[in-house]
Amino acid sequence: MDFSLHLVAAFDLTTLPQQLVNGLLNGAIYALIALGYTMVYGVLKLINFAHGEVFMLGAYGALFVSWYLGYRPDGASPPASYLTLILMLLGSMLVCTVAAFFIERFAYRPMRSQPRIASLITAIGLSLLLQYSAQIFLLNGTPQTIQAGKLSPFVGNVTLNLRGPDQAKLDEAEKLKPSMTAAAAAFKARLPLEKGEFDLSPEGKKLQEEMRVAERKYNEAVNAGTAHAVKIAIPKGQVVLFVTTIFLMAMLTYLVMFTKQGRAMRAVSHDFNAASLMGINIDNVIVFTFLLGSALAGAGAMMYCTFIPGTKIDAFTGLTPGVKAFTAAVLGGIGNIPGAVLGGLVMGVAEYVVVWAGYDSYRDAIAFVILIIVLLFHPGGLLGSSKVEKV
Repeated sequence: MDFSLHLVAAFDLTTLPQQLVNGLLNGAIYALIALGYTMVYGVLKLINFAHGEVFMLGAYGALFVSWYLGYRPDGASPPASYLTLILMLLGSMLVCTVAAFFIERFAYRPMRSQPRIASLITAIGLSLLLQYSAQIFLLNGTPQTIQAGKLSPFVGNVTLNLRGPDQAKLDEAEKLKPSMTAAAAAFKARLPLEKGEFDLSPEGKKLQEEMRVAERKYNEAVNAGTAHAVKIAIPKGQVVLFVTTIFLMAMLTYLVMFTKQGRAMRAVSHDFNAASLMGINIDNVIVFTFLLGSALAGAGAMMYCTFIPGTKIDAFTGLTPGVKAFTAAVLGGIGNIPGAVLGGLVMGVAEYVVVWAGYDSYRDAIAFVILIIVLLFHPGGLLGSSKVEKV
C-alpha cells in the first residue's frame, strides 16, 4: 500500500472541507478582533492588551440588550427577529466604543510621552483591572449564555454539495434492485413457516448465496455512486456571521484607503510628528482609531457569543479570543490591516485542521507553533515588513 492509501486510511478526507469551512468561520472572528490590535499599533505603536477585555464588555453589552428585549433565561422569550440581532449588535458596539473612549483618555493618553515599558505595564494592569472588576460587579462572575442565539431567525443549516453523486452508478444500482429483491423473495419462500429456520438443503443454500451476491452487488453500486459526494453543512447563523464580518472588513478598508479620515490615520501611522506639522489633529485620529477598533471587537463579541453554540459569557470571555487575535495580528504583520485578516483566517483554519487530524488537545497550541515558524523565517509576519530601529 503506498503513502496516499495510508493517508486516506488514517484521515477521513470527506470531512476535511467541512472542517476548512468551520476554520474560516472561526478565523473571521479572530480577524475582526485582530483588526483592533493592528490599528492601534499602526497609529500609536502600542499593544492594547486590554482589547480582549473590551471584547468581553461587548459580550456583556449584547447579553444585557437581549435581556432588555425579553430573552432572559428564567422565562419565556418572545419570537426572535432580525431587529433583535441588529439591536444586540449596535448595543455591543456602543458599549465597546464607550469603554475605549475612557481607556484611551484616562489610561493611555497620559502614557504617550512616557517610555514604552510604562505603556506596556499600564496596558497589562488595565487588562487585569477590567477582568477582576467584571468578575465582581457583572453578575458576580456567574457565566451566562445569550438566549437569543437559540431563538435566532437563522435556524437550520445551509448545505453545500461540492461534488454530487455519480448518477451512472446509482442508475446501475437501481437496475440491480429487482434482481436483489427477487433473490431475497425466493430465498425467504424456502423458509419453513412453522419453525422459522433456514432451509439447509442444497437448493436452499444456493438461493441463500444468490441473495447475498445480489445484495452485495447492489450495495457496492450504491456506495460507488455516493463515495465522492461531499456535503458541507453550515449553520445559517454562522453564514450571517461570516458575511457580516466580511462586510465590516470591506467598510474598514474603504474608510482607511479612500476617505479623508483614513488618509489622516495613514499619515499618523507613517510619521507621527510630520502629520502633526501638516495640521492633522493627532488626538482626534488616535481617539477615532481606538473607537473604531473597539467597535469592531464589539461586533465580533456579539456574533461570537450569539452564533457559536455553547459560548459562555464571564469575566474571562475575552481572554482566549484576545490572545489568539493578538497572535493572528503578529502572524499577519502587526500594523498591517490585510495581514490581520490573513492571520486570523490562517489561525482559524489551522485549529480545525488539527482537530480534523485527531489532535484536539493541540488546538490552542498550533497557532503559536505556526507563529514561531513564520517569525523565524519572516520576522515581520506574513504581510509585514522587517524594519531596523535605531537606538
